[in-house]
Parts: sequence; C-alpha cells; structure tokens
Amino acid sequence: MTIAVGDKVPAATLKEMGDGGPQSVETGDLFGGRKVVAFCVPGAFTPTCSAKHLPGFVDKADAIRAKGVDDVVCVAVNDPFVMGAWGEQQGAAGKVRMLADGSGDLAKAMGVELDLSGLGLGVRARRYSMIVEDGTVTQLNLEDGGAFEVSSAEKILEQL
Repeated sequence: MTIAVGDKVPAATLKEMGDGGPQSVETGDLFGGRKVVAFCVPGAFTPTCSAKHLPGFVDKADAIRAKGVDDVVCVAVNDPFVMGAWGEQQGAAGKVRMLADGSGDLAKAMGVELDLSGLGLGVRARRYSMIVEDGTVTQLNLEDGGAFEVSSAEKILEQL
C-alpha cells in the first residue's frame, strides 16, 4: 500500500555521513515534532537527479526554511558514502541533508519501490517530495516511473 496524505511516516533507520562515518537517523526522530520537507530520488549521481531535482532543493533551501520548515532532506536507495559524496559534489552541506535508505527499508514501508533491475540498478524508490508535520504526511507529490513533473522544490514552495 502506497503512503498517502494523512499517513504517518513509517519507522525506519536511515544513514547520514557524519564526521566519524555513517550515523543512524531514525525516521521517528527526524520527523517527530518538526516540519520537514523530504524528497526522494531514484539514484545519486543519475542525470535528472543531479541536474534538476537535488539542485532545485539546494537552491531553494533557504526559501523553504523561511516558510517555517525545520529541515530539508534528500533520500535515496544508495549507501551513505555515495550520498555523502553526492552531497559534497552538489554543494548540499548546510542546505539539504543527504540520507541513505541503503536497503530500501523506508521505500518498502512507504510502498514506493521502483524496480529498475532491467537497467541494472536494482530496486530503488520512486521520485517524490513531501511535507511532513509531526510525523504525518501533509503534502505528497509522487511521480510516475522516472518522471520529474510534480516533485520539484518550486512545487513544494507553492504548497508551503
């Protein structure tokens, strides 16, 4: 079952690169008692994700936070080392937190898996953006297939 507006973000452990290596980030801590904009990309360093999706949120992070958002996070089914390197390459530090859903546990729990095995990429997550308030999804922009039409930073700014 796919997550929907009004649902709680499922419990999962994500990973984020820290000074000493990968650090665990529990979704309950990330989203609980806070207003968070989260977006997911099918893969770090992939064309649309690197040219449009992540750069849009890096560029608009200050404007998003100015609307009362506590955190802006990027999630992908990649390992934390890849997410950390991609964040560095994209200038995300201090703007967008780069979180790894390495085994796709959050993607599975949300019902947003995307099977890209035919392209040699394995099972990933569909592209989306969402606004989460105190753990509850209040806006969800879920893309079909590999599209990038409704999950942009500009769309999130309209919804805030």
